[in-house]
Amino acid sequence: MRIKAEPLTAAAFAPFGDVLDASGQPDRFINEGRCGRYHDRAHLDFGPGGRAGISIFRSEPRPLPHVLELVERHPDGSQAFLPLDRYGFLVTVARDENGRPGGPLAFVTAPGQGVNFHRGTWHGVLAPLRGNGLFAVVDRIGDTRNLEEFRLERTLTVY
Repeated sequence: MRIKAEPLTAAAFAPFGDVLDASGQPDRFINEGRCGRYHDRAHLDFGPGGRAGISIFRSEPRPLPHVLELVERHPDGSQAFLPLDRYGFLVTVARDENGRPGGPLAFVTAPGQGVNFHRGTWHGVLAPLRGNGLFAVVDRIGDTRNLEEFRLERTLTVY
């Protein structure tokens, strides 16, 4: 199966999570008016018994076309990816259909955009398109495994 990656927009991504960026006018100015604050851009959900953690991920670039064979989800908490370089990355998501991933969608972030996957959202592996592949990741730290993986029956090529 082949799908085309579309530019990431808040409206298209809303069923799966939040787009994290500094587009438009800031919600308020702080630091003597020298810093625009884009306030409360993600719904972070760490579930019962969880807490927020910040990790650093480094991933090898995966240029397009990208072959996707595995998706995952985190049933106990949200997961946010904030790129630490200025390159876009590929975001692949799928709706849940009775505990399995449904039809996939793919997006390419603009430089400086991040995403927050809502709890339970099926998504592809981290796929920086170029650069150093360095990300700050905010997700659930707790005693549960908080990871379900699903190997696709048919590979997906994203272009």
